[in-house]
Amino acid sequence: MSSMLEVFRTLSSFSPVRADLSKAPWDAYVDWAISQGLAPLAAYNLEYRLGQCGAPEWARDRLLSIYAGSANDNVMKLVNFKQQVDELEGRTIVLLGAASFVESLYPHVAFRPVIDVRVMVPESDLDGFANFLKRGQFRPDPSIVDASKAERTLSDTRTVVYLHGRLAANPEGDRELLARALPMKVFGPSVRRLDLEDSILTHVVLMARAGFEVPMIELVDLRELVLGAPSLGGVYSRPVDAAVLHSRAKGFGVDRALWAALKLVERLFPETATVVATLVPDVSFPVREVLERLLVAPLADVGRTQGFRGEDTLRALLTQG
Repeated sequence: MSSMLEVFRTLSSFSPVRADLSKAPWDAYVDWAISQGLAPLAAYNLEYRLGQCGAPEWARDRLLSIYAGSANDNVMKLVNFKQQVDELEGRTIVLLGAASFVESLYPHVAFRPVIDVRVMVPESDLDGFANFLKRGQFRPDPSIVDASKAERTLSDTRTVVYLHGRLAANPEGDRELLARALPMKVFGPSVRRLDLEDSILTHVVLMARAGFEVPMIELVDLRELVLGAPSLGGVYSRPVDAAVLHSRAKGFGVDRALWAALKLVERLFPETATVVATLVPDVSFPVREVLERLLVAPLADVGRTQGFRGEDTLRALLTQG
């Protein structure tokens, strides 16, 4: 019988191997996949890549409906944000997370749901950019709690925008992060995206801030970053520079969080093992043991729907250099 882990690996792959999934736990998988942002990619694989793999018609239909909705919703949110910023000049606006990854890591815009738009700007420009977005009816929304601790949260009732001014361990690190960002001209002259190593590190920072209680689609993001976006020929389609990653990780103060994130990706996606072995930072054995037992192992339990114990302790551990 196909386990949840086997179904997850097959349906979250960009090149799935044909398998008999007739005995997979579909009742549990479908609801879980929808909640984890995995449904659009799973739907595409079932409909166009795996043929008669034994998936029940009701499961295929439900996932396919999410796929269609994801494509439309993604385009609406990204076009809406582009309209706000595409004529803005002289600022530095760096797209993070889904808004950056949807076309730089994924072969199709529908595969990666864009639930929100996450942005980094210079800390001194947080209020200025938030005020600028008011032209597009984006207003502060204190009812929205961001687990990744954005400094500002705005919404126009359709799209939530999270603004960050601090991600590195110190202001100089944030300035260097912004200075290294790459042009993203499709969104206008002020919009940028991070380079590959910085994308990995900021992705880990945001996950660690949330205690690693993040949708599984964010681990698919990390898988593709670690592998160097092999399915595309874009800005992230190159090997990760391990020396650069390790040097910057120390500056970010995220060695432990990076170790945990990479080992979790390795556990979930065995095809990353060779690359992960070159990228994991040096972390002491006692810390590795704690992270493996209290974070990596429980989070690798595919299908888990409840939080894991020791979250506060782990957050403290992960943020200590």
